[in-house]
Amino acid sequence: MSAVTTVVITDPDLLARLAATDGPIVFCGPDGKCVRTADPAPPGVFPAGFRSPVSDAEFQTARAQPDGSPLGEVWKRIREKYGS
Repeated sequence: MSAVTTVVITDPDLLARLAATDGPIVFCGPDGKCVRTADPAPPGVFPAGFRSPVSDAEFQTARAQPDGSPLGEVWKRIREKYGS
């Protein structure tokens, strides 16, 4: 898994253009040369390499409980693993 680089964009016009894009994005410098490309992930899809701290089996067990899933416990485990 490669490291994730975060670039903060403050230009509202550029943010609107990026938000309206539904396909691959090509980032170019002022000279028109390609700097980087990106494929937007659809909503609800985690970045490559992300692993949930809760296994699928644990989610299934939680769903089977008559009083619903123990959301507080799930959040507690996520905070323990990734910080709050």
